Amino acid sequence: MINQAFIDRARELGFIAAGFSNPQTPIYFEFFLHWLREVEVGDMAYLKRNIELRRDPQRLLEGLKTVISLAYPYPASKPSTPDGYAVSRYSTPQQQDYHLRLRGLGKRLCKLIKGVFPESRSRICVDSTPILERSFALTSGIGFIGKNNMLIVRGHGSYLFLAEILTTAQFSTPSFKEPENRCGSCTECIDSCPTGALRAPFYVDAPKCLSYLTIESKTGIDKGMAGMMGNTFFGCDVCQEVCPLNRRDRPTVSLPSKDSILAMTEMDFKRTFGETALERAGLKKLKSNLRLLS
Repeated sequence: MINQAFIDRARELGFIAAGFSNPQTPIYFEFFLHWLREVEVGDMAYLKRNIELRRDPQRLLEGLKTVISLAYPYPASKPSTPDGYAVSRYSTPQQQDYHLRLRGLGKRLCKLIKGVFPESRSRICVDSTPILERSFALTSGIGFIGKNNMLIVRGHGSYLFLAEILTTAQFSTPSFKEPENRCGSCTECIDSCPTGALRAPFYVDAPKCLSYLTIESKTGIDKGMAGMMGNTFFGCDVCQEVCPLNRRDRPTVSLPSKDSILAMTEMDFKRTFGETALERAGLKKLKSNLRLLS
């Protein structure tokens, strides 16, 4: 009963799925290690740290008994400037950074856990904790992993954030059954990747990915790669946009014009985007990316 009560409360808060799994070595941990050996990670060296924490989630919370996976939707419409320049959908530039929003919602769910299990302790993870969240989401039963490496929730698609609650409370967990992978023979995501970063099903050459290049990379983007950015100066959604399991909504004008962004001072940027996901790249990086699209 507590599982269903938790799921119901999560849905009231806007989550589209919630599932429960045991705190064991993630199902794709060995694949993750193989991937780290095979590819360069560029300016994402943090991926090679805390390997033992990724192997054993119980190191993240003493007494851990349940990993709760949560999926929260973001809009299918792409944020755009009035003059047609865009950013990735997940950035939701008119809303507070999703890390902060989901952490706040997670705290409300932790109150429910505490009310039922008074002696329990819980930890909220949103994107930055060393945990293989898609593996746990898969084993919890809330979706499957597509060839583009995104978790896909049936009936919704992949336009979603993932978060986890690690808790010492004992929830019932389903026995794992590999879900149907609804990609079938489709390779639209691989065929459409602008830079060829999606080399094969479930395999990303990270330093070639436009999301990495426009957000994480500390170096400039060369002209060859710049020509593949389309009209997007923060992130890349192509492998999701072409997926038949995702909606195709028209862009929404929710950003200042290109010239307004290029004219921004750091103070302007903090006032406009200081608590949004765009802060991750920073004003200097965003301006550099925008100039490449001229």
